[in-house]
Amino acid sequence: MAKIIRSQRASTSSVRSAPKKKAAKAARLLPKPGAKKAAKKAAKRPVKPKPWTSEEVYEAFDRFRKANPEPKGELEHLNPYTLLVAVVLSAQATDAGVNKATRALFAVADTPEKMLELGEDRVRDYIKTIGLYRNKAKNVIALSQKLIAEFGGEVPRTRAEIESLPGAGRKTANVVLNMAFGEHTMAVDTHVFRVGNRTGLAPGKTPLEVELGLEKVIPTEFMLHAHHWLILHGRYTCLARGPRCDVCLINDLCRWPEKTV
Repeated sequence: MAKIIRSQRASTSSVRSAPKKKAAKAARLLPKPGAKKAAKKAAKRPVKPKPWTSEEVYEAFDRFRKANPEPKGELEHLNPYTLLVAVVLSAQATDAGVNKATRALFAVADTPEKMLELGEDRVRDYIKTIGLYRNKAKNVIALSQKLIAEFGGEVPRTRAEIESLPGAGRKTANVVLNMAFGEHTMAVDTHVFRVGNRTGLAPGKTPLEVELGLEKVIPTEFMLHAHHWLILHGRYTCLARGPRCDVCLINDLCRWPEKTV
């Protein structure tokens, strides 16, 4: 009799627990709170492009070299000093605008000594068509003074020393080291930054990340001219708005999902 009662109780308990088990199973199948939002975010998240192979990088720069074997920077200068000044003046300004101002300036002041003789007021008059010209005139005079006082009037040949000059940063140092002294440096301006990220060649959140990424993947034989090729490519082909993908030399290698070819 006791066994029958226990069996009945167990049966009743089983019947009662069945709906609970079904409810628990159904709850497990339902999407967790926030799951839809997470799924939407994942869908919006851009797919990370496949990195370039070393063969593809070589092919891209080989094409640049064949199309333009000896690329030149577009900032006009007469010597390492005038190059340094031109690069400092080019911050937030176009090369064409800088050239227009410096042609007359460099005709009368192509050394630190001559620039100091000219004085800040007259330097300012020469470069007043360039953005931020007042502050830039101060920097040109200050860097000229420092060159004379600490470097014998010569442009130093290390990145740290150039960066110590008023108005000069890492990009300035890289340009001067590359163009004046033939160093294998990578100057990252807005054009190089865009090309590195857009093509997937060297993506990065900062200019330094892009610089180091490009130095890592570009073969040594291309490094002397690499930053010129990339600047010119960004300036005339891989434009910020309306990129000219139809005439791009590397459109078949480019990883940009929005390219127009």
